[in-house]
Amino acid sequence: MEWLDIGEVTKQTGLKPSALRYYESRGLIRAVGRKGLRRQYHPKVIQQLSLISLGRMGGLTLEEIREMFTDDGHLDIDRAVLLNKANALEQAIRQLTKIQLGLRHVAECPEENHLQCPSFQKMLKDVTHAEDPLFLK
Repeated sequence: MEWLDIGEVTKQTGLKPSALRYYESRGLIRAVGRKGLRRQYHPKVIQQLSLISLGRMGGLTLEEIREMFTDDGHLDIDRAVLLNKANALEQAIRQLTKIQLGLRHVAECPEENHLQCPSFQKMLKDVTHAEDPLFLK
């Protein structure tokens, strides 16, 4: 089997060598050896790195991602963790959509004075009563 040099892995993934070393130190990937001073990886590391990137885009922590790999690098997905993350993302999307719509309304509001706009007044009231003032209810 032909191993991939760290330079080839960085070329194929766009990740920096320091990221690969960091992921290795966190137990997410493993080098299979060295050729001189350069780390060598099994070709499956490309897929592992894609899964790590996907997990990071989904908001998973590196620890949550690491727990989804067995000791030998095979995937063992914790569906409950993913479902919880999906639910949290859904809630964040709803909140961000409300903020986006509110900002759009304020930007396009026909009222000369925003403080006289009933919709703007409602947004101010909603923000005042929100647990997290960054998110409208």
